Amino acid sequence: MQKVEYGFYRLEVWKLGMQLVDMIYEITKKFPSEEKFSLVSQIRRSAVSGPLNIAEGSIKRTKKDFASFIRIALGSLMETMTCLEISLSQKYITMQDYEKSQKLIQELYFKLIALDKFLTNKTSNA
Repeated sequence: MQKVEYGFYRLEVWKLGMQLVDMIYEITKKFPSEEKFSLVSQIRRSAVSGPLNIAEGSIKRTKKDFASFIRIALGSLMETMTCLEISLSQKYITMQDYEKSQKLIQELYFKLIALDKFLTNKTSNA
């Protein structure tokens, strides 16, 4: 059976979100077992939520509806970032893993903001 290529597969923000999911799953494999149902679960769900919302939003009828899902993805991205901050403070992750994930999150953040502005026809005065 041939794989169907849906439109969201071509979106750079979706691809970056999927990279972040892979990174988060790899990082959280090293967490203590007592965090399995708390921080590990939370950070994985927040990371997965991003590309899920991008994919779901991409099929909506209007740009305004799609933008709403992009903003939800942004919220999930900030939740992921906060979980990484907690993970660093608890010494569950290394500074190297933190910085690597921070770089990807920052890139994804600015691309999601740009996509939201495009979808809502907002222009920046900066």
